[in-house]
Amino acid sequence: MRLTDLLHPHLDDVTSVVDATTGGLRLDPYLHLPPGTTPTRHERPVGQGELLLLCYGPDPALHGGEAECLAALERMRPGGRGLIVFGHPGTELPYHRLLDALVAHRCQVLHAAALGYTHLHAGAVFACTEELLPPHDWFGRPLPADGFATALRLADEYVLADFVSRSQRARLIDLERGAEDTARALAKAREEGLAERLAAALRDKDQLTAALRGARERTAVLQARVAMLEGSTSLRVGRALVSAARAPRRGAARLPGELYGLWRQQRKAKGRPARPASAAPTPEAPADDRFHLSHRALSSAPRDRLVITGVLTDRTAADFATDAVVTRVLPHDGRLLVERTDPDVLLVQLSACAAETGPWSLTGTGLAPDLDRSLAELVGRARGLGRPAVLWRDGPASAAPGLSQLPWDSVLDGDTGMALHRLDPVTDGRDRLRDVFQQDSTRVRLARLAALTGAPDPLAERRVAVLAAPRDATDVARLIAQTLGQLHRPAEVVVADPAGLELGELTAASVTVHAGPPTAPWVADWTDLTEDRPDTLLLDLLCAQEFSGADVVGHTPAADDYAFVPTLRPLLVRRPLLDTGTPPDAWSRAGHRLFAVRGKEPS
Repeated sequence: MRLTDLLHPHLDDVTSVVDATTGGLRLDPYLHLPPGTTPTRHERPVGQGELLLLCYGPDPALHGGEAECLAALERMRPGGRGLIVFGHPGTELPYHRLLDALVAHRCQVLHAAALGYTHLHAGAVFACTEELLPPHDWFGRPLPADGFATALRLADEYVLADFVSRSQRARLIDLERGAEDTARALAKAREEGLAERLAAALRDKDQLTAALRGARERTAVLQARVAMLEGSTSLRVGRALVSAARAPRRGAARLPGELYGLWRQQRKAKGRPARPASAAPTPEAPADDRFHLSHRALSSAPRDRLVITGVLTDRTAADFATDAVVTRVLPHDGRLLVERTDPDVLLVQLSACAAETGPWSLTGTGLAPDLDRSLAELVGRARGLGRPAVLWRDGPASAAPGLSQLPWDSVLDGDTGMALHRLDPVTDGRDRLRDVFQQDSTRVRLARLAALTGAPDPLAERRVAVLAAPRDATDVARLIAQTLGQLHRPAEVVVADPAGLELGELTAASVTVHAGPPTAPWVADWTDLTEDRPDTLLLDLLCAQEFSGADVVGHTPAADDYAFVPTLRPLLVRRPLLDTGTPPDAWSRAGHRLFAVRGKEPS
């Protein structure tokens, strides 16, 4: 929630705002107060028609201290209202430090909510009153209750909420303990695995050194034999005869002289002691323990996609290949592919092993021991190369119980997701597309895998840059409202001169604001800030793009929906396409795909 959404339902009687914050954070750019209402500072009491701004958090230099916040509450008088924002996360909110002061100064909390900023995590609106006020719902609307009924509601909700929160806190503690135990066990397993990999690497080094030494010895013997053969009279005579045969006119004339010279050299050598045939012409080179590679592949470009090598079903491999580099291994070439492809992860899918058909069928069931050994060697080799081995358990573990015995670095439970192009927009509906896009798509599943391995995040391909040109405070307010109101929030906002604009709320909500060219993969032109944009705009555009794989997504006058078209009004464009400078009316002729999606849902 934005701070303005929390505050504005409670501004009905407010005519002035008093800023009592003591840290370095300014709250007025987040409030978007009505025209003519500017926060002021004074030390007088805050009463009817006034709103007190307070801030409290773990960083006193930024949020302010607890003592200053408690002192400001002493200025509250009946009829006055207040807004307090917290820099603490919602689960760590130290409300107990302020509760006694709020009660002592007759302040009732009307509404509290979580905030979507990086340094402000929660906020609460309160009022100083002489009688119990009706509470507000999640949307800030007062509930129809008063007097004794309000007190009963508050008391009942407190008891029930405390009961639920106690069970959730207990579950959270159990989960944290389990996570700590798992982390310790995983660290121990990794240490043991590292020692095993080091010992295996040393054994491989010794074997390679011995093999290299033997090869050099054999090479030395062969070199000696070649030198002996090259120095033999028979070979030299044969060369002379072949040379004479190739050029009879000149070679035949020189042949007697060459043969006579060979005869003279042989007579001179008779008096010398014969050299043993096994002696090498040159002393043997000292042994070299270094391992030399005859060829090494090199890529100078950075890796920007997840690289997967593993055991996958046909459907999963095809769906993953849209957002990752996928190499499927067979029982006879798995070790070689793991070494040559240098993957980010070795991934084994349980359903690919438990299937009735396929190259890895019956692996882990105990019915194919040769496949079990091959998979165990594959996992061991991947871990020996420093690549994590991950089991994707998309079925019951009992279907292939032998897989649980292998030394996996991580185990992912659940299905591998749904590719959007496998859905039917007419049959499944727009809501189904949105849910799959946000929670159940293969790209979301791959993001979990990438987080485990430290590989590039596939969800980075969904980042959107908004091009805007705000001219005044009204345009700034509309830009912030439309940007932060999107269900799929833009990653960056590009403006010509952000220095002179109050866009700090966007930065606080983790939206990058800068000038210059956009950096996100997708670009949306929002230079016309007078246009109404629904909160589902970017979400629907990205759903259509991921469904179609198009380069441009937008609207058409005919309201075409989920159809490729030759022309449209572009609303979402690939950034590399914009960088080419090609005019929009030539995109289709240049081979780029344009996909139309309907702008509004039918009523």
